[in-house]
Amino acid sequence: MSAQRWSSGLAFSLSAVGAAVGLGSIWRFPYLAGAGGGFAFILVFVIACLVFGAPVLVGEIVIGRWSRRSPPQAAGEIAARFGYSRFWNVVGWTGSVAGFLIVSYYTMIAGWVLAYTWYFLSGNYVQGAAAAVGKFHAFIADSRAVSLWQLGFFALVALISARGVNRGVEWANRWRAPALLAILLVLVAYSLATGDVARGLRFAFAPDFSRLSPAVVLGAVGQSLYALGVSAGIMIAYGAYMTAGESLGRVVLAVVGSIFAVSLLATVAIFPLVFHYGLDPAGGPQLVFEVLPVAFAEMPGGRVIGTLFFALLILAAFTPSVGLLEPWIAWLVERGRMRRPIAASLCMGSCWLVGQGSVQSFGRWVDWHPLNSVPRLASLNFFGLMDFLSANLLMPISALLVSLFVGWRMNTLIPDEELSGLSAISRRLLIFALRYVCPLGIVAVVIVGFVG
Repeated sequence: MSAQRWSSGLAFSLSAVGAAVGLGSIWRFPYLAGAGGGFAFILVFVIACLVFGAPVLVGEIVIGRWSRRSPPQAAGEIAARFGYSRFWNVVGWTGSVAGFLIVSYYTMIAGWVLAYTWYFLSGNYVQGAAAAVGKFHAFIADSRAVSLWQLGFFALVALISARGVNRGVEWANRWRAPALLAILLVLVAYSLATGDVARGLRFAFAPDFSRLSPAVVLGAVGQSLYALGVSAGIMIAYGAYMTAGESLGRVVLAVVGSIFAVSLLATVAIFPLVFHYGLDPAGGPQLVFEVLPVAFAEMPGGRVIGTLFFALLILAAFTPSVGLLEPWIAWLVERGRMRRPIAASLCMGSCWLVGQGSVQSFGRWVDWHPLNSVPRLASLNFFGLMDFLSANLLMPISALLVSLFVGWRMNTLIPDEELSGLSAISRRLLIFALRYVCPLGIVAVVIVGFVG
């Protein structure tokens, strides 16, 4: 049984928000919104968060708090109390494995961000689009340098995780939230003052329902699960540290509201600058490293703004990485009887080693396709395969299993105190969503992911 607890409800809410609000909200959401129909995509995303993401979020927290176990042990522990099979531990294992794979390459991207923060802070950036693209591709092809930057980021994550729930995870989220918001607001103010506000906001927010294809709609559903930090074991782990009686409704409102706010603010910060400098708004993930540095190099005060922007991304990547490692640290402490610093170091080291496959995917292994005999996966290198398996397979399966476990197996057995803060109507809607709505939506996401 986990003896650790959050020091307050606010601490848990901030940690849940810190696990959810990450790089996907800062630089992935703006591009998806612009390419997927602006306000039309945002509307679908909001609905998906409330209809699909929020119920799974509540389900995971309930599993964690009810069991007081690490994610790989949580659902099986609850099931065994009522005479059911411990095989239900698969609920936590799938999410925890997905989180492990994600953090192995997520920290690689965080390493890129850390390097670019240093480039702008030290003035070591280039002028011109061709030079910016060349610099980025040369950097990611230098596997040794990327590995070291990734290791540096990992060391910061492990240092915080090793300090425990209160002095480490909780402390990091307390200072991260205001720092991230402050930097983001500065960038928004700068963008509105100097960028092409009319074109930027029209591209991002003008409703264009003609671009809402089934793939875009299901992409919004997938983004809602990814953005809320569910299906990676994090919320089960954090739920185990949640005090009895703490309001679930307050936590869900905090997480969902923060996701909306940060995603929209990031969109406002990025696209006016993109259009002002004549850059490609459809740059996708490359927007951050190949496109925006061109604008930063040309604009007045660009060195400061560029440093702030990449510092913002470091903050965005930091606490989600802490959260993604927490299921395994908690499991090693619980099952392996390890001291937390040793467990954190072991998790960091093993995850960094697995991450070297993703690092090499932009270097020596760029043309290696591990599953080239499987048609749907033939074009994916190691990095692409890790991303596909975690986001398109393991995370949806984990969300589906949470829905089945809470909505069908345990729905009449959940104690009232484990659903604290939810009205009777909210509880009925929660169970209905977990039994019917979420499974159908999640299965559709998986099918589209594999069909392509």
